[in-house]
Amino acid sequence: MIDLVIDARRKDLGGFEVGRVLPYPRRRMVGPFIFFDHIGPAQFDPNANGIDVRPHPHIGLSTVTYLFEGRILHHDSLGYTQPITPGEVNWMTAGRGIVHSERTETTVRASGGALHGIQAWIALPTEAEEIAPAFSHHGEAELPTYDAGGLWARLIAGSAFGVQAGPPAQSPLFYVHWELQPGVSAGMPEGYSESALFVVKGRVEIDGQTLSAGQMAVFAKGARGVVKAVEPSTVMALGGEPVGDRFIWWNLVSSSKDRIEQAKADWSAGRMALPPADDGEFIPLPQDIPPPTLEPPL
Repeated sequence: MIDLVIDARRKDLGGFEVGRVLPYPRRRMVGPFIFFDHIGPAQFDPNANGIDVRPHPHIGLSTVTYLFEGRILHHDSLGYTQPITPGEVNWMTAGRGIVHSERTETTVRASGGALHGIQAWIALPTEAEEIAPAFSHHGEAELPTYDAGGLWARLIAGSAFGVQAGPPAQSPLFYVHWELQPGVSAGMPEGYSESALFVVKGRVEIDGQTLSAGQMAVFAKGARGVVKAVEPSTVMALGGEPVGDRFIWWNLVSSSKDRIEQAKADWSAGRMALPPADDGEFIPLPQDIPPPTLEPPL
């Protein structure tokens, strides 16, 4: 049932850590999910720096930000300024190009607090890679929930178990948050060729194999995985239909290597607008990343 287990690789992003899961040397994508970062958990002291992800560009993808604890303030080049809190979704479709930043708000910096969540990137299907950029925020009312028998679930995006979430997915996918009590089992959504499960907190069993926090199980194609909680556990289930091979370089995703080179040139030349509410600085184009390739990352 399990094709591969991926251990999150911890990376320091300056003041806090993420656990990077996708892309992985032996598995670049699961369905259209091409990037998966476990943010934190982090605890910021009062008057500490918090997070300051300066303005940077994206193309060819949608970013999906979802929090368990804390707040993040989003600014983008379309003019949107939107804080996100636990149980909500910030959905940003880059399409032909968008620039955004992610910050800790001033009031939160003063008081300190926790930050814990997931940021995923979803590669757009080929016919939608160059659509107009867009941003939408989705509160709890747009994200269907289920609660019975020790299983609580929230559908974050896509379609699963006969319901549809509010965010505007461009291709068939599902993205679910589960809270499982010990001994409780849950089955992955049916009808998708690729799927995976990430353990945020706790310990679970799948097909006789135990997974702990920070591990992702990628299921064999077409398999419908069943997970059983060994202890109280927070789990993310994700998957969908493949969209084809994608180049990924820094924050840029495309089916075309030339398109990534164009985006790099546009960012270097200042042809991509900064967020109006956060235009005092930006992240320069990195000089130490190898050229775009379809080969697995190191």
